[in-house]
Amino acid sequence: MGAAMAAPTHLGNLSSLGWLLPEILLGLAVVAIFLLDLVVEEKERLGDVALGVMAIAIVLITRLLWAGDRSLFENSVVVDGFGLYFKLLVGLAAFGAIWMSLGSREVRRTNQGEYWGILLASALGMMFMGSATNLLMAYLSLEFVSLTSYVLAGYKQGSRRAGEASLKYLIYGGVASGAMIYGMSWIYGLAGSLDFHAIHDALAGSPSGASLALFVALLLTLAGLGYKVAAFPFHAWAPDVYEGAPIPISGFLAVGSKAAGFALLIRFFFTALAHDGGAGAYQLVGGVSWDQLMLALSVLTMTFGNLAALNQQSNLKRLLAYSSIAHAGYVLMGLVVLTTDGLRAMLFYLAVYYVMNLGAFLVVMLVANSTGREDLDGFRGLAWRGGAWPAAAMAVFLFSLTGLPPLAGFVGKFYLFAAVVERKMYFLALAGVVNSVLSLFYYAKVVRTMFLEQPTGGEGAVTVDVHNGILLGVLVAATLVLGVAWSPLMDFADRSARFFLG
Repeated sequence: MGAAMAAPTHLGNLSSLGWLLPEILLGLAVVAIFLLDLVVEEKERLGDVALGVMAIAIVLITRLLWAGDRSLFENSVVVDGFGLYFKLLVGLAAFGAIWMSLGSREVRRTNQGEYWGILLASALGMMFMGSATNLLMAYLSLEFVSLTSYVLAGYKQGSRRAGEASLKYLIYGGVASGAMIYGMSWIYGLAGSLDFHAIHDALAGSPSGASLALFVALLLTLAGLGYKVAAFPFHAWAPDVYEGAPIPISGFLAVGSKAAGFALLIRFFFTALAHDGGAGAYQLVGGVSWDQLMLALSVLTMTFGNLAALNQQSNLKRLLAYSSIAHAGYVLMGLVVLTTDGLRAMLFYLAVYYVMNLGAFLVVMLVANSTGREDLDGFRGLAWRGGAWPAAAMAVFLFSLTGLPPLAGFVGKFYLFAAVVERKMYFLALAGVVNSVLSLFYYAKVVRTMFLEQPTGGEGAVTVDVHNGILLGVLVAATLVLGVAWSPLMDFADRSARFFLG
């Protein structure tokens, strides 16, 4: 399947509502949870409500996969294969975060009613990020996600570290947002429209002299999008926020927020700044070779993330934060090549990244639940103090993040590297391979600590309850199965690698 452009079917405002049932459900659920919080004494029941609502939303999204493509609300939002793919990914990320939260001791000590409502609201904003085809809608959805994320990052009551994380997140986000909207204003001035497709048409016919202004505009806009995916040099918030936030929220930001950020980044660059030139290759418009800029960004992001993690990170959440930065660099490789194969590889990799990264955060949460520790020393001899199952699962997730066969991460990296090699970008492929080798050193250090180092007696025993054990089993199984039977997911990614333009 290619990245074919289909003729849009435009719907009026009232008719559009029927195509946004998942988002409408989440919006109503947010209001309902805030109201129920006033009368329900057992706040965990609200978590069950949030989990059920998220499950129904996922079913509603799935039903739209075969319903055809539509352009909604004056072409500010579209329903297409690409957007639905990321809505499913965000929905699953939110479902996993809610499930983890129900089994987290950190979350039990918070004001849970507000927590569940804000978490659902954040997922709602992320879904709009995946389907926005208008600069204003893109900015509003990104800001909505950012505001809810600031609150969730600092949700641990009485924690100075959480308050510091939330404040840093807010400051970095405010600066990135200001730069982004300024860049968008330049794009609007150059194109005379906020619509992605209209921007593409205007830039395609613009004089070459406008390329410098367009380059500056894209650089400013990229600050906001790069901040959302934690790409270098917009990454500085990630380690502190991941460390200070409740572990389920750290996992949610690592997989859900990153997926939504990439959804917006991909749609903007592939539809507003490029067009399908045939034979699976995209051609740039506007006279700006931004693919070279993205190449430098990809290499710098993966290299910095891996070197920072390799340098030492005693806190597992910070280590996973730097790992998340490095993986943003890997995903950007698919954007650099500007091909349908690269686009498909990005979609596939973000899905398998969700499985293995959320699983790693879940193991960190299990250890923290039992011992109150998130540092590497807290994992010493984990396999020999009641934690053989989470230790084995963590090894699977970390080796998959490295890209070792026969795990899902290997398949994801293989398709990314193959797309790069096909375009003869050997330097980029070599950078990816070298960085994957570098990552093995700090991932293997964690595995060695769990299996080869003897506990001193002060770490504490680790137990796995049924609730968290079910999710852990599902994530481990998915990581293993997708390493040997990846075709169904790849076919789904292939069908979703198309954009619906209006």
